[in-house]
Amino acid sequence: MYYVEFFFRYFHVLAGIVWIGMLYYFNFVQTEYFKEAEAGAKSDAMAKLAPRALWWFRWGAMLTFLTGAYLFHKIGALGTTMPAIWVGALAGTFMFLNVWLGIWPNQQIVLGMKEGDGPAAAAKAGLASRTNTLFSGPMLLGMLGNKYLAVPIAEGGSATGLYVALGTIVVLEINALFGGMGPMKSVMGVIHSSLALMLAILGILLYL
Repeated sequence: MYYVEFFFRYFHVLAGIVWIGMLYYFNFVQTEYFKEAEAGAKSDAMAKLAPRALWWFRWGAMLTFLTGAYLFHKIGALGTTMPAIWVGALAGTFMFLNVWLGIWPNQQIVLGMKEGDGPAAAAKAGLASRTNTLFSGPMLLGMLGNKYLAVPIAEGGSATGLYVALGTIVVLEINALFGGMGPMKSVMGVIHSSLALMLAILGILLYL
């Protein structure tokens, strides 16, 4: 069982690198390039590059989620109130759902793979993608904090802090479905927002 758990951890991290790497590529590189690209270059990239990148993106998310679900069960998190792992798991689950139920269906419309309102689909996919970038900070806190910050969080935190942290993630996910980008509209804005959210959640877990 030790080797089985190592196998799942290895592929959880590997798939996560692929997934989050592609997420950052879309948000920090491709989107900004499309704003400046000439029509012919953009059209070619949308036809040949973007679908390939989205394949790695969504299946990286799938493998990360499935291996993460196994590990979440394996460490017995369902029977505990370990704050960091719960925050990371909730953020990661919303990120996974945003990929498969928000970004991918709408990107299919944007790329002309199925019929629909292109501008509206682009806006929905963009907000979901920006929200995933926002969540990547707290998600990483959950992955690392469960081991390296477990003692101070357990001693300094409480169930109240956990509920507030989880509620914050839920509210931001609701915004991803029905709200707007706000400060996440720019690359630096979403980077700063993600770091600020991570620090805010850390403070909530430690001091509430």
